[in-house]
Amino acid sequence: MAKYEVNDAAVENARKLIEARQYVLDSDWGEVQPHADDQNAFLDKHSWAEYAAWHLGLTDGANDETKARYAFVFGDFRRIHRTALIASVYRASEWRHKKVELAAHDLLQLLDAKAGIT
Repeated sequence: MAKYEVNDAAVENARKLIEARQYVLDSDWGEVQPHADDQNAFLDKHSWAEYAAWHLGLTDGANDETKARYAFVFGDFRRIHRTALIASVYRASEWRHKKVELAAHDLLQLLDAKAGIT
């Protein structure tokens, strides 16, 4: 099983998006999450660092500047999605990636507070 470390740059990016209210509260994450074509289109116009900033996890042992390096995407490359954070919490907890789980959980709590969800 892959192991992940928390991508601190992505956590910071997510916090900035939340503070700027660049989020979607209700979406079907399975439908709107970036698929391979979306990722490729983003990478055609942006750097690997910008791509990385949308992923909470960094895969241990994977090379930088490869898609395999980045995991737990939390947005559509424009806005953060609440359902993506929920999916990240669930997936990380299911596979016992505790640090990623807690990072996603903390971001979810921040987003909910900003959005007035109590």
